[in-house]
Amino acid sequence: MVRQLSNTLSLIIFYRLPVAALCIFIFWQSSYPGIISQPLFPHDDKVMHFAIYALLAFLVARAVKKEKLSWSPVKIKIITILFVAGFGLSDEIHQAFIPERYASAWDFLADCAGSVAGCLFYLNFVSKKSSRQHNHLNTKA
Repeated sequence: MVRQLSNTLSLIIFYRLPVAALCIFIFWQSSYPGIISQPLFPHDDKVMHFAIYALLAFLVARAVKKEKLSWSPVKIKIITILFVAGFGLSDEIHQAFIPERYASAWDFLADCAGSVAGCLFYLNFVSKKSSRQHNHLNTKA
């Protein structure tokens, strides 16, 4: 029982909490009126959307893969991309109600692209690399 509690606590702290924290951060940041400033480069806001949603997808795919060991990579990809893209859509709708902010289809497309990139990066590179290292260590023992 102690081991199961420890595994559950570990799952929450290391896998679910980062996802929840990033979702809260995105919502919190979107709750403030836009800051009018000069862009660093053209479309820098789209790059930020892409990057933050790629990170969110990376964390979601990581959490789902850890928690749902029997799920196929395709199912993990579908669930991750739908969740992150749906969160991006809800964030755009949320911004429509914030003074000096607006909903943008281009921002949503950047969110979707980031969700695909982050998910694929985790499942195709990070997850496979760690599986190969784990298998390599097991064959040495």
